[in-house]
Amino acid sequence: MVDEFRAAFQELIDASVATDSQHFPPAVHKVYVLASQVPVAERELALEALTPLLSGGHSAPGIIADLTVIAGALVEMGTDPGPTGVEVLHRMRTMGRGAIVFTRAWERTGNDAPPDPESVTAADETRVAATLGTDAPGATMCWWTIRRHGLAARTMLGHTSVRTHVRSDPALHAELVAIANQLSAHLVEFDDIHSLLRMAEATSALVMDRHSGRGFRVLFDGVGDNFQLHTLLADALVGPDHHGLAGERPDPRWVAPYLGGQIDPQAQTVRGWWNLVAHDGTWVWNEGLPAEIPTLDGERVLILDEQPYPRSWNAGRRHPDVHGWLEVESELTAQEAATWWKRIAPAEPALPGYDEDHTPIPEPVVLTDEDGFGSEHVHGFVPPTGAPAPAATPAPEPAPTPLTAPEPEPEPAPTAEADPEPAASAEPTPADEPEDALVQTTLIPIITPDMVEDPAQEDTAPPRPDPGQAPGASMLPPLPPGVSRSSSWGPSWR
Repeated sequence: MVDEFRAAFQELIDASVATDSQHFPPAVHKVYVLASQVPVAERELALEALTPLLSGGHSAPGIIADLTVIAGALVEMGTDPGPTGVEVLHRMRTMGRGAIVFTRAWERTGNDAPPDPESVTAADETRVAATLGTDAPGATMCWWTIRRHGLAARTMLGHTSVRTHVRSDPALHAELVAIANQLSAHLVEFDDIHSLLRMAEATSALVMDRHSGRGFRVLFDGVGDNFQLHTLLADALVGPDHHGLAGERPDPRWVAPYLGGQIDPQAQTVRGWWNLVAHDGTWVWNEGLPAEIPTLDGERVLILDEQPYPRSWNAGRRHPDVHGWLEVESELTAQEAATWWKRIAPAEPALPGYDEDHTPIPEPVVLTDEDGFGSEHVHGFVPPTGAPAPAATPAPEPAPTPLTAPEPEPEPAPTAEADPEPAASAEPTPADEPEDALVQTTLIPIITPDMVEDPAQEDTAPPRPDPGQAPGASMLPPLPPGVSRSSSWGPSWR
């Protein structure tokens, strides 16, 4: 079976490089069917071999978009994303720039919403050409493929190693957040991407308990909202068997779903322990994100105050495919704690007014002409590799769906108060495309795993105690609709 998989994967690479619309779709189908029947190590080698195809512009944009979907499917089977996960994000950044140019041109030429990416027509390209001129074909191609790039990027960002890379590259992170902000107005997949990018920002906090006067430094990862953070803090700090804070220990069935387990129907409702407050006295709402907790001297400071009224919420992760964890790194000495308490606002007994919003709101991110995204300066909007990325600022979000589900259903809301998660479908794929202004077709020799270099990454994320089994490792998700249909393999307007 391994030999069959390797042969099928080589066919896929050959067809990709040659832009062979006849052999590419069946090669995709073969790789997809055989992938679940080979060892994980074989899938990891195959995934690495995709990296130069995604980074080198050796194929047409539609083929590259389909290859990112294949990469995402392999990861959802339980394969470590490796360097390919990072490359998928770089490719999404490139195509995201062009997709934004398309949407801006669309808005300048009418008041209706842009077409669904897979439904773009020649008339749509003609419409944006009124603003973009000769850049219209490239921008339209970016819009046509952007959902597939987004679905793959969302899967990759579910992994700690990929988020670590993004965190170590502030320019990449800022630009991806800006792109997600812009595109989430049109494609729900980018709401999830934005949320996962914000998850990458926060991996530690200084936690101060008002009742005991004690303080702790905690490390965490894969924490999608403050409901999850609140519950995991209680599990780590409350009770004599842990760090001895007052209160009743959480039911293990409440905690399990936040670590990667399933929700127990008999224990869905979690009861809160504290009122979470920032160092300046503002409330930290459970609906918010750890990344929104205000910092003091570079540390996110979270105060555990007495609850002014009972709170409860539904157990469940905001991002079901992302496993979370939290551990106490150290406890502050009495002297250290006393020093911090002098800098923290006193307890505020009054409840916030109904007309007040105490949630920290990040500045909105807007791509401006100075950032190089203005529609008046669209020529060459896809910069060469290594071009500096514009800075941007983050903002809020929703939740996910698996990359490869054929008819995804909405995930259950993680809390009683949270909005329901939007369902997103992993949509089709393309084929016989002409050369595009964005991509040059260049033949390359047969690609083998030893030709792929792993980009140097500084792993700054805190260690994860037990990664557990990757979601989907025991079963093969269904083939994304259209990936093996040659009739839809190319853009309909060409």
